[in-house]
This record gives sequence, structure tokens and C-alpha cells, in this order.
Amino acid sequence: QVQLKESGGGSVQSGGSLNLSCTVSGYLASGSCMGWFRQVPGKEREGVAFIWARAGGLHYTDSVKGRFTISQDNAKKSLYLQMNNLKPEDTAMYYCAAGGCAFGYTQASNYAYWGQGTQVTVSS
Repeated sequence: QVQLKESGGGSVQSGGSLNLSCTVSGYLASGSCMGWFRQVPGKEREGVAFIWARAGGLHYTDSVKGRFTISQDNAKKSLYLQMNNLKPEDTAMYYCAAGGCAFGYTQASNYAYWGQGTQVTVSS
């Protein structure tokens, strides 16, 4: 059984940085896609950053381009999200996800495995 666990969330002021980590336990098929999503109460889960070799590498939602960087360390079975120049609108619960992405990689429904989330709060 694949399990994901996030860490690294916290509270920062606008313009600050945080580095989220996600550790993977269990067997995850090679070629799986992985991503970071975020969600605020009352809104749908939003895809933020994705990494998937079949789709040509790294992808970001427009609102975080140039500020967030997704990376992975296969040896450590870990996924990271470096977040710089954080804004109050980045405040959300952030989730790590993995899946086969048979129908694409941007939508949450394409991911089978999820962590429990880590809270990011950015104050102005």
C-alpha cells in the first residue's frame, strides 16, 4: 500500500519561503505522476505543480510559475515543493499526490494516493 506524508508547512509573512516535503512509502510504479495540490475550505482542490516524465517533465499552474519549484529525489522516495515569494492567496492546505494519470495530470481525480496535508498560512 502506497502512503504519502507531507511536512514543512507553517506560517510565514508575505514574501517569505517554505519548502514542503513528501515522503513515499510502499511501492509506487515507475512512470507514476506526482503532484502538489492545495485546498481552502469551501473550494475545490487545486493542482499547483506536477512532475511526470510522460508529460515532458515539470508543470505549474499559472499563479505559481516563477515562484514555486517542484522536484523529486527518487533515491529518497521524496517529493518537494520549494515555495518562494509567498502571497496571502497561497494560504491553503497542501497535499502531495501520486497516481497513474491515465487521463492527465492536472486534475485531482487522476491521482490514487494522497497524503493528509500540511497547512501553509501566509500573512500580509
